[in-house]
Amino acid sequence: MTDFVVQPKKRIDSIDIVRGLIMVIMALDHARDFFMPQQFDPTDLTKASTSLFLTRFITHFCAPTFVFLAGTGAFLSFSRGKTKGEAAKFLITRGLWLILLEFTIIRFGWALNIAFDFVFVQVIWALGVSMIVLAGLIYLPRGVIATFALIMIFGHNALDGIKIAQLPAPWGTMWGILHVQGIIQLTGYTKVFILYPLIPWIGVMALGYVFGTIFKLDAVKRRPLLVAIGLSSLALFVILRFLNVYGDPNQWTDQGVWHRTILSFINVQKYPPSLDYLLITLGVCNLLLAAFEYAENGFTKIIIVFGRVPMFYYILHLYLLRLMAFIAYLVVTSTGSGAKAQGGAPLYFVYLMWLLAIIILYFPCRWYMRYKMTHKQWWLSYL
Repeated sequence: MTDFVVQPKKRIDSIDIVRGLIMVIMALDHARDFFMPQQFDPTDLTKASTSLFLTRFITHFCAPTFVFLAGTGAFLSFSRGKTKGEAAKFLITRGLWLILLEFTIIRFGWALNIAFDFVFVQVIWALGVSMIVLAGLIYLPRGVIATFALIMIFGHNALDGIKIAQLPAPWGTMWGILHVQGIIQLTGYTKVFILYPLIPWIGVMALGYVFGTIFKLDAVKRRPLLVAIGLSSLALFVILRFLNVYGDPNQWTDQGVWHRTILSFINVQKYPPSLDYLLITLGVCNLLLAAFEYAENGFTKIIIVFGRVPMFYYILHLYLLRLMAFIAYLVVTSTGSGAKAQGGAPLYFVYLMWLLAIIILYFPCRWYMRYKMTHKQWWLSYL
């Protein structure tokens, strides 16, 4: 297809900056996965150190922010003159493309396995399905979309007591896809580990879509709204979490030491994301959007690069970290430290590898960002 050189589209920098920031933080979690494989949950306070817990906790902000801003980006993109039919078509095709990526290129980057006897699906799968559902929701009034999203986000924890084992097939399988993290038998040959059940991720994207209306306002007007929404979300999180009655299936407990008790307080469930989890993460997301509304400095100029090419970055970072981990393994085993390496690298080494990966990734991401800004080909919207 012929290339066309076009003028760059006007974008809202704060959205790209926040998206770029969470993409960078996401790489820290994946660096930990590759270089420091744990035999226990890093948020398990009976086993995890404070530094390991916080390393994992900070990455909790990535998935909800990514899905939420994807909905916001969809609204802003479609408000530039596309018909609802065109918007729905793009959402469906983009969603199907993301699901295909999850089952192929992304899965291989994680597992290096081409057999489909065991498949696991993560955030890109949830993102793709949420886009397909959003393709239908956009035909509804925004108030109805907001109501649907809020009911799903605020009400889904009332369903925590429903277990897969309580339901007959195929309803148990369907419930596992929708709301319970675990392994389901898809066929006689294939098992699927649903790491990201779809509820309430669909609601998060739908809420992000409605949230996009705020960004049609002037920056002076929307910044106070972002701060108010962010602080209100965090206040509600503190109230619900303190009461220990509703909002998260796991209650916080006194750990005997004040700072460990705080860790217990903020240790909320991600799979599926509880109400408390979404309140604290999306609350901070709103505050970051407000903080970066007028920010323009060396840091934001670097971070914004990753935020403008998120899918390109996501695929690239996965294979880069895989390659770096393989090289590190060869170096360690060649020096006779293989037995010691079986327990994984120390945490400081994970941080060093993470920073190195970000530096390396900056250059291809900057090239691709500039290419997207100056070219118009149909496939650029899918990568």
